[in-house]
Amino acid sequence: MSVLELTEEFKRAGVIGAGRVGQAVDIIAEMFSNPDYTTFITLSGPLVPGGLRLVFRDLIKDGYVDAVMTNGANMVHDIVEAMGKHHLVGTVNVDDEKIYEEGYNRVYDIFIDNQAFIEIEEFIGEILDDIPESERLGISFNRFLREVGLRLNDDNSIIYTAAQNNIPIFSPGFLDSMLGIPLWMYSQRRSLEFNPLKDFNLLSEMVFDAKKSGAIILGGGTPKHHTQYMHTLRDGLDAAVQISTARVEDGSLSGAPLKESITWGKLKQGQLETMTSNIFGDVTIIFPLIVAAALEKIEKAKTD
Repeated sequence: MSVLELTEEFKRAGVIGAGRVGQAVDIIAEMFSNPDYTTFITLSGPLVPGGLRLVFRDLIKDGYVDAVMTNGANMVHDIVEAMGKHHLVGTVNVDDEKIYEEGYNRVYDIFIDNQAFIEIEEFIGEILDDIPESERLGISFNRFLREVGLRLNDDNSIIYTAAQNNIPIFSPGFLDSMLGIPLWMYSQRRSLEFNPLKDFNLLSEMVFDAKKSGAIILGGGTPKHHTQYMHTLRDGLDAAVQISTARVEDGSLSGAPLKESITWGKLKQGQLETMTSNIFGDVTIIFPLIVAAALEKIEKAKTD
């Protein structure tokens, strides 16, 4: 049984998580294969250190997504890997004070050598030095990440691949990452000034120009909201798949189902039953399964 055949069985079951995964495969296959779609992917949570770096790299490289909206952390972890550092398989059953003394940071059961975050300050400083001073003043986060990507030398890097393929990466909360303080410290000795409002120029242009607009929402937070919020300018998204472990009962944006976003004009009316899927679960398990099935579905359609 192939991955697509398995998810087709999920769809035939039609209920609970399996049914929603099966429906998500169809929706994402449509986004990936229909040239009318401008597809946004939003990244929240430790998805790069969680093992999905090459999945995102491939989706960008092969032209399946048109824009990335992410928290700052995933891009920092991508840079860490591009520096030649690594994320390590750890454990939650650990003495955290001992781990701290040994020089490691922990993200659940992922360990990262703290030395990487010390060295990233010098690494990113050298990249900033290479950007003309006039361009560092009022730079948008999208432009900043593009300039970083053009100066990386790692075919596995999300930022590098996006820069090479002219795919924009938006990160409105980038300073809320392990590069926030190093960037601030750099600005104390050399010219550096971010203007996040400039990101709205390109982002709004993409939203307005889209014949159809789709979002793959992985996790919640600022990346989810920033993407949905901009789509209020065009009466909402045409299609959306959301995978998250956030709950709905506390009223958080992260846990809000796509149905709720209709009331804000973030999702077009009439799309709920056929072009949306809300999946409660771990992105690192579910998303690779959906991607594999969707790509298989696209290839199968070419040969049928």
